[in-house]
Amino acid sequence: MSGEHYFTAEPAAAEIRHDVVFTIDDQEFRLVAAGGVFSASRLDPGTSVLLQRAPLPGAATTGFLLDLGCGYGPIAAVLAANAPKATIYAVDVNQRALDLAGQNTGPNVITALPDEVPETVGFAQIWSNPPIRIGKPELHALLLRWLPRLTPDGTAWLVVAKNLGADSLQRWLAEQGFSAERHANHKGFRIFEVRKAGDVHQRPAQNS
Repeated sequence: MSGEHYFTAEPAAAEIRHDVVFTIDDQEFRLVAAGGVFSASRLDPGTSVLLQRAPLPGAATTGFLLDLGCGYGPIAAVLAANAPKATIYAVDVNQRALDLAGQNTGPNVITALPDEVPETVGFAQIWSNPPIRIGKPELHALLLRWLPRLTPDGTAWLVVAKNLGADSLQRWLAEQGFSAERHANHKGFRIFEVRKAGDVHQRPAQNS
């Protein structure tokens, strides 16, 4: 094993391409994935829970949305299909993932490395299955870079496996001054609704 991770900037793994097919809200998505990107063989279970349990944007949604750690683009593809009037930034450090995400999404999606996103852009929504395995310091730095870029009434939807520290991450977010409410629990995953302090809209958690 090479020790290479999906968050490697330029993966050395063979770029063997194949289709990943999934359905969200009765709409089928057929995307192309490849070796060296996150969950290349199937839609990641956490991403699936996020897309099925968090409230997707509607057709009237405008402004900027962010798919943070986009991989080959499943979240960005769903957001783009549901919110065609919005502009979605699909951000990743993995160039192969960005290339695939660009092929898998439409004209209202901008693929970008983190430093390529203009500092003036604020996000009405941030969606992420964050890369927990990069380690706590790196994960915290990632979230502290992007969550403050929510618009005043913006919302971040995060999915984290319970056995990978979801509850401790929720406590850490609160310690940083964010509202981090548990929106849903499903198949061992927590979905958190995260807002800036002072913009708290609590909803009961959905369990199943």
